[in-house]
Amino acid sequence: MDKEHVAGLFMRGQDCSQVVISHYAKELGLTEDEANRISSAFGGGTGLGETCGAVIGAMMVLGMRCGHNGPDDAEHRNMLMSKRAEFIEKWKERRGSCMCRDLLGDDISSPEGLGRILEAGTMMTLCPELVLDAIDILDHMDFEAEAESASEAAAAD
Repeated sequence: MDKEHVAGLFMRGQDCSQVVISHYAKELGLTEDEANRISSAFGGGTGLGETCGAVIGAMMVLGMRCGHNGPDDAEHRNMLMSKRAEFIEKWKERRGSCMCRDLLGDDISSPEGLGRILEAGTMMTLCPELVLDAIDILDHMDFEAEAESASEAAAAD
């Protein structure tokens, strides 16, 4: 996947979170339709300029890969918290912020801010880069070592 491909998906109506989770849909046992629907409400930092959709999409991938499934699943909960912190640290090293409005340099939730963002072309230049950063960070995270460590810790208890 490259920047032009992501920009093309945006032109067809996909949002950052959708592109990220759809990239992993098959691996996660989801159809592309399910991945797109699950993540469809998160564009534009949930429409408020809050957490970047690429980050939200990555959090969904982390949840599907290693999330806990109930109150008695401490092993997976701990693993998820560790992986979430790792992702956020790596993201902030690259981008400085997880906030859509900070990344875009304007408030996407206001008509004026959205107009300036669209006029500047930021959504077609920066946002694809953000999606690719999220995918790159996820692709370089080691889930196997973490799972083995969590299993060993659980066995020791």
